[in-house]
Amino acid sequence: MVRLSLVNMYLHGFSNPHIDEYDTLTSEEKWNEFADVILANPPFMSPKGGIKPHRRFSVQSKRSEVLFVDYMAEHLTPGGRAGIIVPEGIIFQSQSAYKELRKMLVDNYLVAVVSLPAGVFNPYSGVKTSILILDKSLARQSDSVGFFKVENDGFGLGAQRREIDRNDLPHVAAEIAAYLGKVRARQSGAGVQPALGLIVPKARIAANGEYNLGGERYREGSTALTTFGSRRIGEIADDIKAGFASGQSSVDTNGVPHIRPMNITEKGQFTWDGLKQIATSEYAGKEDYALMSGDVLFNNTNSKELVGKTCLIEQDINGGFSNHMTRIRVKPDMCVPRFLALLLHNAWQKGAFLELANRWVGQAGINATALSQFQIPLPPLEVQKEIVAEIEGYQKVINGARAVLDHYRPHIPIHPDWPLFELSEVSTKITDGAHVTPTYTESGVPFLRVTDITESNTSKKFIPQEEHDELIKRCRPEKGDVLYSKNGTIGVAKLIDWDWEFSIFVSLALIKPKKELVDPHYLECFLNSDTAYAQATARSKSGTVTNLHLVDIKTIKIPLPPLATQEALVAEIEAEQKLVAANRELIARFEKKIQNTLARVWGEETPAVSEA
Repeated sequence: MVRLSLVNMYLHGFSNPHIDEYDTLTSEEKWNEFADVILANPPFMSPKGGIKPHRRFSVQSKRSEVLFVDYMAEHLTPGGRAGIIVPEGIIFQSQSAYKELRKMLVDNYLVAVVSLPAGVFNPYSGVKTSILILDKSLARQSDSVGFFKVENDGFGLGAQRREIDRNDLPHVAAEIAAYLGKVRARQSGAGVQPALGLIVPKARIAANGEYNLGGERYREGSTALTTFGSRRIGEIADDIKAGFASGQSSVDTNGVPHIRPMNITEKGQFTWDGLKQIATSEYAGKEDYALMSGDVLFNNTNSKELVGKTCLIEQDINGGFSNHMTRIRVKPDMCVPRFLALLLHNAWQKGAFLELANRWVGQAGINATALSQFQIPLPPLEVQKEIVAEIEGYQKVINGARAVLDHYRPHIPIHPDWPLFELSEVSTKITDGAHVTPTYTESGVPFLRVTDITESNTSKKFIPQEEHDELIKRCRPEKGDVLYSKNGTIGVAKLIDWDWEFSIFVSLALIKPKKELVDPHYLECFLNSDTAYAQATARSKSGTVTNLHLVDIKTIKIPLPPLATQEALVAEIEAEQKLVAANRELIARFEKKIQNTLARVWGEETPAVSEA
């Protein structure tokens, strides 16, 4: 990293850069060195084995993000300034270290907070972040803090980050400059009314002792429910219990269910897919691990980005659950189970558990003690029920729209005069991806699997550049090729219409069409049709996972009209798909409604979703 930093500085015109590598959290070597300007961005990584900080920090903690922000604030010169991108935990977490840090910042350093939308760091991370703007001299002469909100940064928030015509950054930058100009002129900032933010007196931020830095909670007329106060999970739970390990669980075992992390989807729903079972004899004596309707199941150990997935169990399950799961049974007079499940899963979506989890090589975890200390806003039971009912109403619309998407397949009326070709005859190459699971990294080259084409083309996995370079020697995906799922969920095709480089897993086939014979869009449409799907299922092999081998994919027969007819069929199907795609917009709109409802619960009021 030192060498990369030096090269970066040289390329930006710094002929004599000074780059130092040392442990700021453990070492006091440079404690007495200060900076005029500090710029920083996540990840604030915790090293293997955790942190053993020295005692000179104002805030005593072992959380890396708390200590790094403390370090930067304390090492500004008297007129020093800083811009620090931070994970959401800094903004609202209720643990004492977070509150102490926010109090210190508000009292001595903080002049503005800029809320960024989730997705600005895609494709590397979709975590929600904010920017803390520190100015040591201005903060001490100001009695307010400016809060600003960026909804769009000029690029789409998906994995491809395509340029769009909406960009709030210049507007927000101008409003921040105007606000800070007022403060420098020793004029009250309270009278400033930014269009994309608000100015909040420090006294109001400090009022309840939380020093919450979510700006929207301070907007006049906000219906934030956090006025009801927060409670620790340990206070509202009758029982918090981790599961038990079993090396004998298998999808082929006849016995009782053994629920694992994969049985909680990333949408926060329980799924029977991939269920493993353990022998009845192994379950004997462990009946107290049975799951009951109303239990909340929390994924306590996983890869760090998945720790915190949560679902509600809606039926009794006579079986156990893995030690990677924690069962929470709430006190019925204090909390509605679904309300807790919704809030915990939403906290995971917001990245609240990323920095709370202890980390090991390739995994992270939150034990029952840490989970019991986690705080959620807790309105009265009747209000909880109203919130749950509102969200369930939105979810019904989402489920209906998703059913349309799940059952839709394009139909191609095949003329008997069209010649039939095997897929291998209209392709220059048909291959598949990595046959060995690569080394996953926090960033690097995107690595696509089946879920990345069936749910989205947003990769959640990354591999090192050198492994990618080896993989593409045999399988190089390029724009205009077609990906085709061959393991698990088979028979789904996706045209590569993006330019960024990536590699694929063995579960995906890569088809390179002969474009003089077959239009790539037509190939995608046909492979997604009922006709092709019937051929795929007839050729598939069933076992632990449904498989479709390359040799069988190559024999799938495709009707091939003239290119002009292919293009006409594609145009007709695309018009049809636009109507179907409206369901995606409906899902996105109602998912946003759910997120807005939950944001109000956390005290982060958001603009209403237009019904137009």
